[in-house]
Amino acid sequence: MATALLFPGQGSQTPEMRELVARVRPDLLNLAIEVVGEDPFLRVDDGTAYAQPAIFCASIAGWCQLGRPLHEFMAGHSLGELGALVAAGVLSERAGLELVALRGRLMQEAGETAGDGGMIAVGGPDAAERAEEVATPHGLSIANDNSPQQVVLSGPRAVLPAAEQTARELGLRAKILPVTGAFHSPMMASALPAFERALAEAELGPAETTVISAVTAEPFDDVRARLAQALTSPVRWREVLLGLHERGVTTFVEVGPGKVLTGLAKRTLKDVELVSA
Repeated sequence: MATALLFPGQGSQTPEMRELVARVRPDLLNLAIEVVGEDPFLRVDDGTAYAQPAIFCASIAGWCQLGRPLHEFMAGHSLGELGALVAAGVLSERAGLELVALRGRLMQEAGETAGDGGMIAVGGPDAAERAEEVATPHGLSIANDNSPQQVVLSGPRAVLPAAEQTARELGLRAKILPVTGAFHSPMMASALPAFERALAEAELGPAETTVISAVTAEPFDDVRARLAQALTSPVRWREVLLGLHERGVTTFVEVGPGKVLTGLAKRTLKDVELVSA
């Protein structure tokens, strides 16, 4: 029996997370203010440029509050991959935070530059199996394969109302999300060059435990390539969870903030222990 630590992505923010960081890792809060140029927690709702570094810091603080455990496996949902890599010793906290802050800013700028991207969440008992029936007719792509009951699609904002109608005609739930871009899709391509340059300069260390990539649902091989690929590729979270379970993981610990990943694991796996920090 093995344990996996899970690091959440955007959408997991909570009102309490700044207090957690200030209490557990005040030095990390100060570093975030330095790297971002202002307190990202005060502007979490202003876009991914602030939400990503704030959630990253809260995740690291949550991990520290647990005693900095390693366990046998780690995985992160989208930006959570960077938190997992920091916890595993591949990136320093400063390097991880600098990459997260740059990633958030580039993704926000890519969305604003394109100006016409959006996302829609599709839910239902067989959402994962039927997501393509919603995506394909409208030129959308799968952005987040979160659980058997939830998939998020990305693409041109103009087609989202029609996709929402298609989903409902198929008996699925659908909700257009209040985001500034078509994240995890080819519409994020303009963010790649600058992020790839930063990744090329980042110093990487050996992993102290196995970290699973949400791009491949396999252990990280080329860290730089996979982190860059994650900007335009889907988050294969359902496959990550299933793969970890197949590797013998029976306990999943979400470091926080929030309990989003715990909920997705509950909908995806049976007979496992779920812990939220």
